[in-house]
Amino acid sequence: MAATTPLSIQDCINKRKEILRTTTKGHLKKSLLDRVAVWITNHVGTMGFFMIIFLWTVIWLTWNMFAPKEARFDPYPAFVLWLFISNMIQLFLLPLIMIGQNVQSVRADLRDEEDLKINLQAELEIETILSHLEYQNDMMIKIMKRLEDKADSSAN
Repeated sequence: MAATTPLSIQDCINKRKEILRTTTKGHLKKSLLDRVAVWITNHVGTMGFFMIIFLWTVIWLTWNMFAPKEARFDPYPAFVLWLFISNMIQLFLLPLIMIGQNVQSVRADLRDEEDLKINLQAELEIETILSHLEYQNDMMIKIMKRLEDKADSSAN
């Protein structure tokens, strides 16, 4: 093992500052439409939204099956108006959800890059600590050899 001086703590701090300078946080600006798409994606994918659609469907179908014939506006069994409205909701939400997921994916990719940089910095710091420990170990071995040599020479 060669006893080379390991990286100093200041060098580690300087490398950390360099990594932090190159972070991409705040560099991604979302447009108004992107923010709307993300908001819709976040809110449509909830149990609350599911319950609203479920209750709306149950009330619509129940009313049009069991209400007095004069009050029914979407006749059983076809429910054409209900199908049309449901399909329109799906047609509008599908691309908006996909756009929102794409925007969220870009943000997730940026977070992954930041995590990688942090992990690389942590790896560098761990390697620095290990090299310091190895250096200290080498120094202790040298000191122990000198003490043993002194003890042997004074014993003779």
